[in-house]
Amino acid sequence: MLPTINIFGMNIPSYGISAIFGIALAVIYIWLSVRRRKDIDRTQLINIPAVAFIGAFIGAHILYGITHLDKLWWCIMHLDKVFSSWENFWFYTTDIWGGMVFYGGLIGGIILGTIYCKKQKLDTMFYADIYAPAIPLFHAFGRVGCFLGGCCYGIESSWGVVYNNPNIPEANGVTRLPIQLVESAGDLIIFAILLFLSYKNLRKGTLFLLYLLMYGALRMTTEFFRGDEIRGFLFGISTSQWISIILIICSLAILIYRHINFKQKGTD
Repeated sequence: MLPTINIFGMNIPSYGISAIFGIALAVIYIWLSVRRRKDIDRTQLINIPAVAFIGAFIGAHILYGITHLDKLWWCIMHLDKVFSSWENFWFYTTDIWGGMVFYGGLIGGIILGTIYCKKQKLDTMFYADIYAPAIPLFHAFGRVGCFLGGCCYGIESSWGVVYNNPNIPEANGVTRLPIQLVESAGDLIIFAILLFLSYKNLRKGTLFLLYLLMYGALRMTTEFFRGDEIRGFLFGISTSQWISIILIICSLAILIYRHINFKQKGTD
């Protein structure tokens, strides 16, 4: 594991470096894909992801907190201890809300981005298709950061990586499946598919819906091979798997409805 990387004498979290690299590639991709197009507002092209980022940041922390409802309930029942000192308050707050969950970020970004587009009277699905391939491209490098940092680790396996991270002692000492890298590869495949389809004459919103469908299927699968137990479970299924099921059903239903509706209009 390589949780930090020393740059100019400073230990910088490897996840942060991976995420920044992923963001840079996503920005380059978007720029290359729209540089010759005349139907895009360049200002809004920057504003939309900036607003969505705020929603993603908030949503990622909220969903992390939801997966720790047991700790939140304990704090509610022990408010005297929580507010006994600033140090205690900060400790319990960061313990419950300090982490981030990708799905929370995705949902938060979609919600705030959609609200912004509606307020600005922009075509939401038009812009969603532009950003769709960039999301898995960024996420692929985010998962590399997870691998380097040692979080989101896989189940014990006959082959893989032996963890040695002092910050995550429960994952150390055994060979574990590098499920982060598997999901990273899956994200790159999704990016490649969406990139190919972006050159086809698809109806607005199709690329984004296909992203939700494919990533939902990918995440649903990789969750079975996760070894960490901090993600929250309901009826034996993780929080992310429940969200994946909802995304798969909703995106598939919308795609089928749009296809049937389009065929009916074509025969009228």
